[in-house]
Amino acid sequence: MISVLGAMVCYAPLRALASQGASGGLADLWPLLIYGPWMVASLAILRASANGRRVAHSWCVVILFSALAVVLCVAHAPLTLSAISVAGLPPITALLSFHQLVRQIEPPAPPLPAPAEEPGNGHHRKPPSSRP
Repeated sequence: MISVLGAMVCYAPLRALASQGASGGLADLWPLLIYGPWMVASLAILRASANGRRVAHSWCVVILFSALAVVLCVAHAPLTLSAISVAGLPPITALLSFHQLVRQIEPPAPPLPAPAEEPGNGHHRKPPSSRP
């Protein structure tokens, strides 16, 4: 839900940036170029996590497009600390919330095997020397 909210908040600034170089209809769809790959990679991560597999490539896509969303939203914001914070926070929040969701879904790591005992239970050792 947080990810969807982040995308909704970022839609207007991304659309405004796109409208500077694209027609109205294309500018309306342009934010999907950011959040489309993000969503597809997120679904791949969720599926792999449920099956106990790793997907480094999909995480790279999610992180890359989250960073791109931050940069583009901040580029559209007025140059004040509060405006930059408000513009950059939704993609970061979406990424961090998604990461925490995946951590909840991932199966726990298998326990490490116990160290093997030495053969002979220590009887093969030399007795300590009795020299003074």
